[in-house]
Amino acid sequence: MFEKILIANRGEIALRIQRACREMGIKTVAIHSEADADAKYVMLADESVCIGPPPSRDSYLNIPAIISAAEVTDAQAIHPGYGFLSENADFAERVENSGFVFIGPRAESIRTMGDKIAAKAAMKKVGIPCVPGSDGPLPDDPKEIRRLAAAIGYPVIIKAAGGGGGRGMRVVHTEAALVNAVTMTRAEAQNAFNNPTVYLEKYLENPRHIEIQVLADEHKQAIYLGERDCSMQRRHQKIIEEGPAPHVKPRLIERIGERCAEACRKLGYRGAGTFEFLYERDEFYFIEMNTRVQVEHPVTELITGVDIVQEQIRVAAGMKLKYRQRDIVKKGHAIECRINAENAYTFVPSPGRITQYHVAGGPGIRYDSHVYANYYVPPYYDSLVGKLIAYGDTREQAIARMRVALSEMVIEGIQTNIPLHQELMNDAAFVRGGVNIHYLEEKIAALKSIQTEG
Repeated sequence: MFEKILIANRGEIALRIQRACREMGIKTVAIHSEADADAKYVMLADESVCIGPPPSRDSYLNIPAIISAAEVTDAQAIHPGYGFLSENADFAERVENSGFVFIGPRAESIRTMGDKIAAKAAMKKVGIPCVPGSDGPLPDDPKEIRRLAAAIGYPVIIKAAGGGGGRGMRVVHTEAALVNAVTMTRAEAQNAFNNPTVYLEKYLENPRHIEIQVLADEHKQAIYLGERDCSMQRRHQKIIEEGPAPHVKPRLIERIGERCAEACRKLGYRGAGTFEFLYERDEFYFIEMNTRVQVEHPVTELITGVDIVQEQIRVAAGMKLKYRQRDIVKKGHAIECRINAENAYTFVPSPGRITQYHVAGGPGIRYDSHVYANYYVPPYYDSLVGKLIAYGDTREQAIARMRVALSEMVIEGIQTNIPLHQELMNDAAFVRGGVNIHYLEEKIAALKSIQTEG
């Protein structure tokens, strides 16, 4: 086992990884930008290294600075968390070539799954169902593009091959709008991902977003830890996640979960990963695989009892998974609300100093956060300030506990989206369970319409 790990991230995930390490008796190195010098995880780390000024490109995305920090502190491994460089194959390669262990999959796995076209091809080979699409990059010939779209059937969605985080996507309903939309998406993809390659998929009208959590080791062992429903989202960004997915037959989850685990074995995958699917009419359609720990991993930890971050570390150290599939028993229900520093309805970021801060507690409540009273939320990074997770024996109990917890949360000095979460926990469609991925945006549009008329 490693003696010292450098955490190449910030915020709540840096603190989460640090806690896992401390529990395992592993020393930690916290890297930070100048803006994060007073962060809780920096103060709690065994060592800390400032790697640059506030902008991400000069600090958390600065690969030479991160490698240097690992060298000067004699760290043995680097945990990338999520976001930033966590799915950057070049970074994983540099880490390994510099003599450190990358706590995640091998660079080739990240490369394959990072290219959505290559990922779909790999999934088809191992029997994972995919959304009908162009089966490769779109050609330059407008006639051929129109022919492909007609064969798939409108509406279609144009996606960037190197995309992620909800960017580089455009829905097209008519042939007349197709070619111009392809041109625009290519330009966006080049600008955002330095890769203009795009492809076409059938646009499903009312799907849910359901993902399968997997763990795999270097000894060809792989398991799945059940599913999470992440359908409550805005602009492809998740707001609420829960598990198990309401109103999905357990045998369907078992079937797709076993396929995902088998895919990991066949592809030689190592570490934690998440297979993301669109789910419609009892069918799963693969959309992408995230080769890292997810923001919403606590949902799965609460219903399975598995510490996903510690398993990542164990597997990276060459150890076998602690669990077999028969050991994984889902119990109860968990719901996670992402607490963001932003206006609840306009979603405009709200950086600033937190003047009053009180965290919810009680039975079944977990709160993962790096902030505290008088903490200054910087304007340079993602607006996530915490994750509130409620666990109960039933979904009804989890919702009830979440309502109470949200009512107890006090974060003043900045705006947060807590009012939106409170509204959603009382929303009739959410309470019934099974909303599709368009539901929240439609609800927000309806609210804006009422406000405008008012």
